Amino acid sequence: MRTIITGGTVVNATGRAHADVVVDGEVITAVTAPGLITEADRRIDATGKYVIPGGIDAHTHMEMPFGGTFSHDTFATGTEAAAWGGTTTIIDFAVQARGTSLLSTLDKWHAKADGNCAVDYGFHMIISEVDDGSLKEMRPCIDAGVNSFKMFMAYPGVFYSTDGDILRAMRRATETGSMIMMHAENGIAIDQLVAQALAEGRTAPVEHGLTRPPELEGEATSRAIALAGVTGAPLYIVHLSARHALEAVAAARNTGQNVFAETCPQYLYLSIEDMAKPGFEGAKYVASPPLRTRDHQADLWRGLRTNDLSVVSTDHCPFCFADQKVLGKDDFSKIPNGMPGVEHRMDLLHQGVVAGEITLERWVEISSTTPARMFGLAGRKGTIAPGADADVVVYDPAATQTISALTHHMNVDYSAYEGMEITGRVEVVLSRGSVVIADGAFHGKPGHGRFLKRDLSQYLL
Repeated sequence: MRTIITGGTVVNATGRAHADVVVDGEVITAVTAPGLITEADRRIDATGKYVIPGGIDAHTHMEMPFGGTFSHDTFATGTEAAAWGGTTTIIDFAVQARGTSLLSTLDKWHAKADGNCAVDYGFHMIISEVDDGSLKEMRPCIDAGVNSFKMFMAYPGVFYSTDGDILRAMRRATETGSMIMMHAENGIAIDQLVAQALAEGRTAPVEHGLTRPPELEGEATSRAIALAGVTGAPLYIVHLSARHALEAVAAARNTGQNVFAETCPQYLYLSIEDMAKPGFEGAKYVASPPLRTRDHQADLWRGLRTNDLSVVSTDHCPFCFADQKVLGKDDFSKIPNGMPGVEHRMDLLHQGVVAGEITLERWVEISSTTPARMFGLAGRKGTIAPGADADVVVYDPAATQTISALTHHMNVDYSAYEGMEITGRVEVVLSRGSVVIADGAFHGKPGHGRFLKRDLSQYLL
């Protein structure tokens, strides 16, 4: 089937142009002057709209085990919600349990996702146990298309790795050309602050933020960068939330070190004030790293403009308020960490365009093009160009909408952005040439999404 998307403004990271986009089967075959090619089986009128590459959310957690429960979106519900928001690729995390192998973990996550995803997907691997076996298995993981490995400086006793563990894994990453992703918070110090707060009877959700101060994110980020410098490993800091960490990343990048970082919409729009809402309401906003004071937000937007922050992902990890967040009703340390967001990332970043924080091209770059290059999908994803997969979004920049749990499609009972009025809305979404969103309805199906074997990062010096 041939599809022509006509009359729109095609926006890539490199510029914009009035052009028609021609799709044959699953692939874009031409980006042409308007009206040059007219023969088609299906025409999509994009007059007055943007035509952009489908978003890539490089940090999601579907069906993730945490604190005795699981994140509430399945791969089916989560990828459908992603499609509603203009995201046509997710990269989720396979989570190694202690005492198990990386390859068996990968098999387990394939069993969860295969045949269930509405859009394309890939995996990162979380290394919870550094030993000779897991280090050896990094190579077959790379051969299987999983070439980024996440480690934690937080959560002692669960995911935490010592500096020695991190050093060993980074040396292996240097040997293989793979990427180490780091959750950079000083978990040992944080645990002491948490214990002190609980001993003093401070149990409210806001204490989650107060016991994870930005200084400890900055310190851990600096330490991770130093370890990467010693080993020569590429380093990607996940969900950066604070200026302290951003300053460390910027300094490393200024020396030419292969250090990259992402932030998330929640750190651009929400604050620790949300965790301090009356009663237990603040539990909705508990995630790690925590929301910061509002003065950090200007620094993060500036980091997006200077490319010291290269990507915006969601860290989508939804836990229902009514029966999951409530596990920490009397102890903030037992509140499942995570917030929903996969459906609204593209819209929230478009608000940055509306507000003059970023350009249209930068919007596309941080939400699609850079994630594609960072994680080995360039050429296939992240661009409107001949030969690329036909992951295409028609976006109406003039439409208005109000974010609400009553209307979102994520499988969670609240919205972190409840009542927020925004400008812009996804109108049509194509995933590899198939219309999955149009006319206010979902037209996709579980199983349409394919697993993506990824190449090595295309940003490494």
